[in-house]
Amino acid sequence: MDTPLIVVLVIALALFFDFTNGFHDTANAMATPIATGALRPKVAVALAAVLNLVGAFLSTEVAMTISGGIIKEGPGGVLITPELIFAGLIGAIVWNMITWLLGLPSSSSHALFGGLIGAALVGFGVGAIDFSVVLSKVILPALLAPLTAGLIAYVATKLAYAITRRYDGKPDGRDGFRHAQIFSSSLVALAHGTNDAQKTMGIITLTLVAAGAQAVGSDVQPWVIVTCAVAIALGTYMGGWRIIKTLGTGLTDVKPAQGFAAETATAATILASSHVGFALSTTQVASGSVIGSGLGRRGSKVRWRTAGRIGVGWLLTLPAAGAVGAVAAFVALHLGVVGIVIDTVVGVAVIAGIFLWSRRTEVSANNVVSEVAASGSAVKIKRNPKPKKKAKNS
Repeated sequence: MDTPLIVVLVIALALFFDFTNGFHDTANAMATPIATGALRPKVAVALAAVLNLVGAFLSTEVAMTISGGIIKEGPGGVLITPELIFAGLIGAIVWNMITWLLGLPSSSSHALFGGLIGAALVGFGVGAIDFSVVLSKVILPALLAPLTAGLIAYVATKLAYAITRRYDGKPDGRDGFRHAQIFSSSLVALAHGTNDAQKTMGIITLTLVAAGAQAVGSDVQPWVIVTCAVAIALGTYMGGWRIIKTLGTGLTDVKPAQGFAAETATAATILASSHVGFALSTTQVASGSVIGSGLGRRGSKVRWRTAGRIGVGWLLTLPAAGAVGAVAAFVALHLGVVGIVIDTVVGVAVIAGIFLWSRRTEVSANNVVSEVAASGSAVKIKRNPKPKKKAKNS
């Protein structure tokens, strides 16, 4: 296939991935304030869209990790082709859609990494992957970031309940946290833009380098930053409100004080990680925060079986997306232009089929509750008796 044509095709596919990332993950940022009544759905989505747009311009460290770190390029390395990047994106999108249909906890970020790594392994072998970068900036953050966010949320929840303990006997005594969630959820949306939009920037930059339109190790071009920022913001605004409206009910057991603590911990962890170039999963960080905030409430304990299922879903994503990306790369490399056409047709058919199937099946907790909402069930909390209003003196 002619190089300019495949480059345009890869960029379009990358922006579509960015668009879907916007309406999928922002639901995790805004579901809590909607569930507690702090924000209306359309207002929350509009706010999240603007903050995703702004966040995408704050840093490009994560984009540089993807465009010049995971795959060994340049002198002594390999020159990955746009066809392989295309195959990697197919793997990421297809796996994302499959897990969305099945309601399995998954990370869009790790699906992207897995698809790209799987395609590179087929194209160049094990030597093409810089496993030190994968370990230090992908795998270790995936393990440490949810734990860090969970610990911060746990401490923050303990402090919130300790400071407001005098309200234990009053109805809605901690209602102020409901309004504070507007600030904390906005921080999460901003952090989401700084981390997730950059991953698409990195993929497009990697494509430009592969096509010879940009030098290895050079900065992300301004038009790439703008288009990726707009794509994720449009995805948030055009698709997010429907998902959030559904997902919000899944978080009603999270009290405003917990939601505020979890969102603050999530935003702090993601912003710090974006600054140093860690390409982590916002879904995993947010899930860790929700679990940590749940443990911070009195009378809580971990449901290890549920937590284990969530962990298995996280672990499966990178290798599974890698397998899909590897198959797509094998077809593209061995059949040339015909292979690209086959990958495109099959990919579109799978995406369309999954979407149509989701419209036919019953909407239930198995296929609409977000990973973050589902993570709340990993903590069991004893029901406290409802506070009684003091009787008025007659």
